[in-house]
Formats: sequence, C-alpha cells, structure tokens
Amino acid sequence: MKISDLPLPAELVGAYTARGIENLYPPQAACVEKGLLTGANLLVAIPTASGKTLIAEMAMHTHVAQGGRSLYIVPLKALASEKYSDFSGKGASVGVATGDLDRRDAYLGRNDIIIATSEKVDSLLRNGAPWLRDVTLLVVDEVHLIDSEDRGPTLEMVITKLRHMNPAMQVIALSATIGNPSTLAGWLDADLVTSDWRPVDLREGVAYRDTIYFDGDRREYPATTKHEDVNLLLDCVADGGQCLVFVSSRRNAEAYAKRAAQALKIDEPALQELATRLESAAETDMGRILATCVRHGAAFHHAGLTPAQRSLVEQGFREGAIRVISSTPTLAAGLNLPARRVIIRDYLRFSAGAGMTPIPVREYRQMAGRAGRPHLDPYGEAVLIAKSEDAVYDLFEEYCTAPDEDVSSRSSSEGVLTTHILSLIATRFVRDREGLMAFLKKTFYAHQHGEERLLQRIVDRSVAFLTEAEMITDLNGRMNATEYGNLTSRLYIDPRSAEIITQGLREHNDWSVAGLLQLLCTTPDMYTLYVRKNDMEMLERFYYAHEDELWGEFSYTEMEEFFRALKTTMLLLDWMDEVGEETVCERYGVGPGDIYNVVEGVGWLVHAGSRLAHLMAPVHDEAIAAAELRVRHGVKEELIPLVRIRGIGRVRARRLYTNGMTTPAAIVAAGVEKVGAIIGRKVAESAIREIASGSSGKGRQGGPAGGTGEPSVSAVTRDGKQRKRSGDTRGVEEQGSSNGRDDDPRNGQASLFSFGDHS
Repeated sequence: MKISDLPLPAELVGAYTARGIENLYPPQAACVEKGLLTGANLLVAIPTASGKTLIAEMAMHTHVAQGGRSLYIVPLKALASEKYSDFSGKGASVGVATGDLDRRDAYLGRNDIIIATSEKVDSLLRNGAPWLRDVTLLVVDEVHLIDSEDRGPTLEMVITKLRHMNPAMQVIALSATIGNPSTLAGWLDADLVTSDWRPVDLREGVAYRDTIYFDGDRREYPATTKHEDVNLLLDCVADGGQCLVFVSSRRNAEAYAKRAAQALKIDEPALQELATRLESAAETDMGRILATCVRHGAAFHHAGLTPAQRSLVEQGFREGAIRVISSTPTLAAGLNLPARRVIIRDYLRFSAGAGMTPIPVREYRQMAGRAGRPHLDPYGEAVLIAKSEDAVYDLFEEYCTAPDEDVSSRSSSEGVLTTHILSLIATRFVRDREGLMAFLKKTFYAHQHGEERLLQRIVDRSVAFLTEAEMITDLNGRMNATEYGNLTSRLYIDPRSAEIITQGLREHNDWSVAGLLQLLCTTPDMYTLYVRKNDMEMLERFYYAHEDELWGEFSYTEMEEFFRALKTTMLLLDWMDEVGEETVCERYGVGPGDIYNVVEGVGWLVHAGSRLAHLMAPVHDEAIAAAELRVRHGVKEELIPLVRIRGIGRVRARRLYTNGMTTPAAIVAAGVEKVGAIIGRKVAESAIREIASGSSGKGRQGGPAGGTGEPSVSAVTRDGKQRKRSGDTRGVEEQGSSNGRDDDPRNGQASLFSFGDHS
C-alpha cells in the first residue's frame, strides 16, 4: 500500500518521502484497512520495530487535518522526548509535558499533538485542564503496562476517565507484548490488529559452549576469551554489528563493560572525543570508569548514571561509535536503541522472599525486540546464555517459543483505589456512591473480573478512610471533597502521604529539617535507599546523635523501613549541606543518578508539604519554604538569597558567598566586572539585571527539576516494592518553556541535577 495513495496531509507525505518511506509495512496497511484513518478504535499488537509510531502518526495527522487534537501517552519521560523529536517538523504543532504536577498547563491545548506520561495526564485531569475535553484521538503507547503494579492503575484510570469525558474519541493502543489482546481490545471497544511481521528478521537462540542454537539451526563462534558473553560480543563486532547486553544489576553492567572494553581495545577519534566529554564531566569513580570504557568502544547504562551521561552513551551508540552497551532491563523498555545482537545474559533476578526467579516472558520480549537495526542489519539475533547443556532446551521452551503473559488489571488494591477515588470526587467526575460504582464498572478491572461485590467492599473502605481523614464529606451517599481533599488530589500525592505529612507537621511545633525529611521519607510516595549491612553502624550513630530532632519513632516491627528512611534522610541532609557528589556516592553506596532520584522525589514532597502546611499547620510556613529551596538547590541556609537569583545555582552561589557577595545587594554593588570574574560575565550581567528589576527569586520556589524517566534500581518505596514513577515528580519542564536554569559549562547541556550550576 503506497503512502501517496492515502488521504494524508501533503506535508506529512512529503516528510515520509524525504526519508525514503513510500510504502506501508504489512501491519500498517492492515491498520488502514481496519479503519485507522476513519475513526476506528484499534489495539495494535505487533513486534517491536514493525512501525507502530508511523501508525499513530498517520492517525494523528488525519485528526489535525479535520480540526481535532491528539493526545499521545508514553510511560517514560525519555520516551516523551524521543517522540517529540519524531513528531516535530511534519506540519503539526507538537507539545510535550512531563513535569509540574499541580499545574493546569492550559497552553498545551494550543498544540495539535500533545505527548505526556500517564501520570502527567492524570494530574492534568485532576487540575482541570480544559483542553482535555477537546481530545479527539487518544494514542496509548506500551499499553501492556496496564499490567504494571506501579504504573498500571494510573494508566487504566486515565484511559477510563478520558473515554468517559469524550465518548466519541478514537482510541489507538500499541504494544508488542500482550498474551490476551482480545480481552484488552474488548474493553477498548477496539478492532484487533496482530502480526508477527518484522522489517528485520529476528533469530532467537540459546548460546552454550561457543555455539548458538537456533530453532533447527546452529552457529559456532570463536572462543577468543574465557567468557562466553564477551565471545558473543567479539563475534558480532567482527561482523560489523553492535550489541546490547542485558544483565541483572548495575554492578554486573559495569563489570561487563570493563571486560568488553579490555577485549575490544578499539581506538577511534569519535570514541576519544566522547570519552573526553564524559571524563571532563565525571565527578565520581563511576563516571571516570564509564569514560575509560567508552574510550575503547564499550559502555554501561543504568539509573545510577546522570541524565547527561546516559544521553552521551545513547548518542555514541546510535552513531555507531560505541559497539556495546551493557545495561539493566530499564533500557529495553525505555529507548529505541536497536542492535545487531542482543545478549540476554541474566534471566534470573533476585526477588525479596523468593530468591532468584526467572524474568517474565514479556521482559524477555522487550529485550529481544531490540535486535536488528532497520536498513543496517540483514537480521537481528536475540541470544540467551545457558549455564548447562540441559538448560538450552529449557530456555527455548521458557522464552523463545513461550507465549506472552496475559495482561491483567492491577486496580484491585485498596491503597491504589483510594487515591483515584479521591481524584474522582475532587474533580466531580462522580458525585455519589452510585456514580462512583458506575464509573468503576467501566474500568478494565471490572471488564476482566466482573467482581462487583469485591469492588464495592474496597470502595466502602476507601470512602471510610477519606471521610475519617476529612478529605471528603459523605452525606447520605452524596460525596464532596473538602479543601484538604482537593489540595491533596491536585498535589498528586497519595492520601496516606498527605495524612502522614499533615499529622507530623501538626504534632511538632519545634522545627527540625531532619525531622521533616525523615517524615517525608516514611510516606508511600517516597523512594528510599536499600540498607547494606555495613550501613548499620553509621545509621545507629546518626540516630543516637540526632534522636531529639527526628519526628519518626523507632519501631522493631518496621525496623527495615525505619532505617531505609533514615539512610535517605542522611543523604538529603548531606546534599543540603553541600557535601560533594563523590563523597555522597561513596558514603551511601549510590550513583549520581540515585542522588538525582532521591532529591527529585523528596523535592516534590517538600513542595506538597509546604502547601499542606499553609492550610493545616501555618506555623511551619516559612521554615518549609526555606527547606524547599535548600533541597532544590542543595545549599546551606546562608545561600538561599543567592540561589533565588535566576542562573545562580549551588556552585556559583558558594563562589559568590566565599568572595564576600552574600546578598543580592552586594552583587549589584560589586559590579559586572568583579562578579563576572567569579561566575562568568554573561551570567553576572543577567543576574544584576534581574536584581535591579526586582524580579529576583520569582518562580524559583518549586520542587526539584530534572527527571530521568526511570527510578533508581536501588530505591524502594515504604512498602518495600520497586516503583517507577515516570512523570510523577516535578521533573522535566514542558518543551519550549523557559525554565531559567543554569547550563552546565562542562558540556553545554542541562546541569547534573538541573538545580543550578552544579559542577
């Protein structure tokens, strides 16, 4: 089917023609035949790299041409940025939003296509963004994540709300890994398009003793080293390919990259330049090791790296300079980085209480689907590594030929539903118990299970909690949100978190920064760091030295949670006391990306705490406002007047303070020449202009900035479960907005934490 024969806008057709895209892939043609361009709901379950993005793009531009508006939901911030680049410059205006969660972002409605994470869309719904009622097409990328324990319920509720608001809206759901697509399609009232077609042939196999066993075939490779995983890499690179290697932990990713670099020993100008950029920005051993590996053609990629480091690694791989990336599985779900050969070395993962357990088939499919670079590779290979000869057949059965797991709703949890029930009441989606039950009957959970009595019991308990917490009133079945409930919903925090924060603030009249941080670290919304055995002496010493300042009481029954919160509190206190990044990483056994994630998470909760304090405990208003700035910028209290100035972050503020410029007035008095010698002339000129205009500090009070789109793998929540809250912290600013933050002079990109000139 020729693209030029389709009723698409000329500018879109021209953009495709310029890229050499003239004919549709078979799955794309099947979507058109099923009504893609005439408003039909579709669930498209086709392999990775078989053209799902183009399917969505054709539909979105069709709606734009008809005066409609499209909303494209992605699971990760990194994917939002990637899709923004993909969709821009083709005749439609594109906006992307993943950041501030208590803003209505009405300006986004001026765009034809809006890209956002499901958490951001949920927040926009809670804050009453008016343009959401004008959405005529909803595209849900990676819709199988409705099965995710952490993200799934929010995605399910967002889809349900938008369909409730806009009954005539077209829905296109995309995925590569659904075991029961007909069930999900039934809920969406969608036609199903499935296919096994791929633009690059995928060969799935199992390696053992220098031989890859495919279905009915085998391929031998040279035993160049003692390590099977390295031999598979060298064989692929010798044939002109690149590799992705998936391992179970950060430590394993780094160890493999070092072995790969030693074996590859590539020396090319592009690698030297990339390594120099990474080295100049490195502040920790991890960063320096990464630069050394990249210098020889290998890299590792995980959530412990900074966004700038990950970006450079991804760029080097896309450009073909880096031959191999060893990664934890987050890379497979997050970015479009295809490779000739994908090596799944570790197919067992540690699970608390269960020990080492096999990864799901869906996760294997996500990793295997990265094999094969369109237009570059004649084929792609996904290779598992067996530890014994008997395991070869077992791995084939368990992964290569196994069906995907079914997708199931995760919305039966009382804690999850309580959050969404509050938002439904606060936004007036429902007004009474009957309306609430009627809405919940439209969810995927109800469609899949039909357990109305169980749903009713959960609703009754959730409503009772919200009523007792004084977040809603329930008079003869008619429900309304109180001011407290409305604020909690708009702040996008768990009602249980709001209760912990509010009660803690009201119970403690004596202010304590350590107490506030510890309180926030005990909430369900906060990432907390794992505690190692050798951490205990440090934690106990801190506890006994600061017992009077802490707001959380020690509990033997929740001892692990207590010490996780305490360790995270200690890291944050060091960050706010301007302790160096390398020292923090060494002291707490974390990477720079972990600092980033913890600061980002608590920054939003401090912001939420300041709003709740203003309403419920105003005695702490000023103290929390100061704490919010200190967390945001990572500074001692004495630097607060300086970091209020746009363009001045923690490093520049400290330099100015050390040179006697301790206030904005002192900066003006010193003049451009003197200030410029310390922080750079352009920054000095801008700062002095801002101070002179009287606007210093405006708009600088928010939560933390920056955002990785993925959590730290060493971070868990209060209940001990790993959580991925892509888009649910005050992360990336909306595309095109002016955030007034520092640029990092080391690499010209946003600074490490985007809190200022962190260098």
